[in-house]
Amino acid sequence: MKTTVRSRVRRPLRETAVAAAALAVLFTGAACGADSDAEAGANSAETLAVETDQGTITVPADPQRVVVLNASLAGYLFDLDVPIVAADTRMIGVNTDGDEFPPSLDDSATEQGTEVLPAASEIPVEVVASYDPDLIIGGGQGFTGVLSVEAYDQLAEIAPTVLVPNSAADWQDQLEFVASAVGRSDQVDTIMDSYRDRISEVASAITPPEGQVAYILTTSDPSTVTMISATAALPEMMNEIGFEADADVWDKAGNPELYGTGDSFQFSLERLEQAVDAPVVFVIALDGGRTAEELAADPVYARLPAFQNGNVYDLPATSFRPDFRLAMDTLDIVEAQFG
Repeated sequence: MKTTVRSRVRRPLRETAVAAAALAVLFTGAACGADSDAEAGANSAETLAVETDQGTITVPADPQRVVVLNASLAGYLFDLDVPIVAADTRMIGVNTDGDEFPPSLDDSATEQGTEVLPAASEIPVEVVASYDPDLIIGGGQGFTGVLSVEAYDQLAEIAPTVLVPNSAADWQDQLEFVASAVGRSDQVDTIMDSYRDRISEVASAITPPEGQVAYILTTSDPSTVTMISATAALPEMMNEIGFEADADVWDKAGNPELYGTGDSFQFSLERLEQAVDAPVVFVIALDGGRTAEELAADPVYARLPAFQNGNVYDLPATSFRPDFRLAMDTLDIVEAQFG
């Protein structure tokens, strides 16, 4: 099966993310003694300015004590070799109860000595302050991203606070934004190269089933159907390796309200057969959600074409809204399933 891999996997940043990340290159530095102007250039810069939804934030050019308020952003900082003193550990698809790091972050956190930020229904501002951070990074997607937006004014009194806009909906956009905020934009291409290489390897190694693909996101509420938008991070990555997402699934579902950054939507069971007529289905079970096998035992789902022809597959909850590390893990899983 011929699979075409784009020469540049990273898509252009959305308008808000462009404004937030691409302009983060305004440096202010201090000259060293009587040295030349060249020696007082970018290499001696002490701060940089980052354009965010909250305005222009002046941050350290080389932060050494970062507190991260969204675990889904911590992996980028670890990969960029930025010291994290503490981080929230709650991540969608990982049941750690907020008291330990997810497996994808655990080794890096141990190596750096990163501490667990207590999980709570609001940002523990006093605890954040106790770490004496020189930079706070939050925002992004999910519950903890919302909490950091709500606490922004308090956090900004502690240290420069950069919130990743939720318009940076996929991990490539998030990586670029975070890298610009910590003065590590020059390392992004290396990370992206490893991803592009892995995309090519997996695309060459697998044989996807024929036909378009729909992505069902199961939750603890079986009375409605939740699906992942065809333009969300997971389907777009899967497109790269030969799984063509059904681009019309949202229209077939009656154009329901899109949630969060537009990466998912819900509709009634009455529309299920109309919406999910793709011959291939991936099931992503969130906490309390049903697996592919469990859905197959439900007569409502069992009538769908993909269930009838046996082309229904599970993917882990961590594949929904993945960071770089979880995207790579998902590629490993898909290679094992279809290689």
